[in-house]
This record gives sequence, C-alpha cells and structure tokens, in this order.
Amino acid sequence: MYKIKIALILFIFSFTSYAQDELLELLEGESQGTDYVSATFKSTRLVNGHSVEVRSKGVLEFIISHRFGTLNSGYEQFWGLDISSIRLALEYGLTDNLNIGIGRASFEKVIDTFLKYRLVRQSNSFPVTITGFGSLTRKTIDVPGLEGVDRNTYSGQVLIARKFNPNLSLQLMPIVIQRNLVPTRRDANLLFALGLGGRYKVTNRVAINAEYYPQLTEFSDGFENSFAIGVDIETGGHVFQLHLTNAVQMNEQGFIGGTTDNFFDGDIHYGFNISRVFDLRPKTR
Repeated sequence: MYKIKIALILFIFSFTSYAQDELLELLEGESQGTDYVSATFKSTRLVNGHSVEVRSKGVLEFIISHRFGTLNSGYEQFWGLDISSIRLALEYGLTDNLNIGIGRASFEKVIDTFLKYRLVRQSNSFPVTITGFGSLTRKTIDVPGLEGVDRNTYSGQVLIARKFNPNLSLQLMPIVIQRNLVPTRRDANLLFALGLGGRYKVTNRVAINAEYYPQLTEFSDGFENSFAIGVDIETGGHVFQLHLTNAVQMNEQGFIGGTTDNFFDGDIHYGFNISRVFDLRPKTR
C-alpha cells in the first residue's frame, strides 16, 4: 500500500508539472481564440467508471451493461456465461455541460442516480478537461435489518483527463465514497481511491481502454482493487465496449468498495456495455 501511494504521488506530480508547462506554452502561442479538444474518449464510460465526457443538451443516452461470472468457473458454469448481472441506465444532457442519470442494477437490486458537470474543457488555453461527478446509490434488496439510510451510499469524484494526441488520452479519477453501512467493523465508512485510466486509439473506430482503482483506505481481507481492460468499437450511433474485469458490480460504491475477485489470480469477468444515443433536440430549418 505504501509503494502504491508513493507511485500515485509521483504520477500526479509529473502529470501536473507537464500540464503546467504545456499551459504556459499554449498561452504564449495563443492568437486565434479558443480551440476546444473533442472526443477525449468515445463514451461517457471508460470501462466501469465514468470518463470526462458528457452528453450535449437534449441528448439522451441509453446504456445496457452486462457482467458475467468468472472465466475460471469452468465448464459447469460455461466459463461464466451462465451467470449474469445487468444494469440499465438513462443519461440526459440538461445543458452542454450538465448531465443527469439514473440506473438500475440486478446485483443487490441497486438504484443509482447521479449528476455530472464538466467544469472546464481542454483547449489551446487550458491543458486538461475536468468533470465533477456525484452519485447516490440505494440497495433495494430485501435483507432483514437493512433499513433506512443504511441502504444508501454517496460518492463524489473529480475526473481529470488530457488528450495528448489523436491516439492517447489519460485520466486521473480521485473519488471519496461515504458508506452508511460497511462490510465489516474493520472497514471505514469513508473510502478514498485514486483511479488511473487511459485510452489508446488503434483505428478510427477501435480503441483499447483500461482503468485501475487502488484504494487509499485500509480495507478488510477478501476485498480487492478494481481493474479492467477492454476494447471500444464505435458504429455510428452505438458504442460497444467489450472488456475483462475483476468487478461484477457496475456502480462506484460496488466496483470500488465491493470487489472480491483478484484479476491476476484468474478471477476475470467478461462484460460489455452497449450505448445508444438519441438526439431529442428540436429540429430547426
């Protein structure tokens, strides 16, 4: 854990120093107004977690997410395909920078809602895109003794991303999660994690994504840091995300604070996200 923290601090320092140098260079050379960077990522999701991307005003996105069982579960579970968790979600652009969303996951029958606001966008006058994210999740599964606010979890996150060139984008994802009910007495109600993620475009329509969420808060035995790697395939109005991950849950409180499988021990879940975008803005002539 100590080595991870040191590595993260060094990463943040180098990232920030690079961004500051770039900002000075851009400001010195700026002469023709603001030129914004587009398509840092192709989806509002990196893999499990959010990216800095938001939908424009009047645009509705429908997302279907599946996570199957572990590949090492063998023939009896058909290498995980007999086991499935699903999440359905709607996200809508209230403005070009402000999105709202709601989702329902079959795992523990969780309902989640969120607000997402793009604070600043990468351009020739600013080196990164920064987006704020806040969510509320509630378990609706029937569990004796689980009542009231104990069912709720809250999270707040800052997403910081830079598109370095047409092919490479990197993202920092610090997050704090307030859990009203924790798994064991050893676990803290406040959970801190610093996600790292990135995207590398292979072709105009195919990219490789990865994300890792090391926890900065001590956690009890049996829980693991979330890791995922996948492929994005863009087909016009659809984006298909195929990935491998050790997390079966599909909201922040779940895949960051509730992952129990170890990716590098072979506890790998196959999964996918499918998103479809609908432009509900009135047509103008």
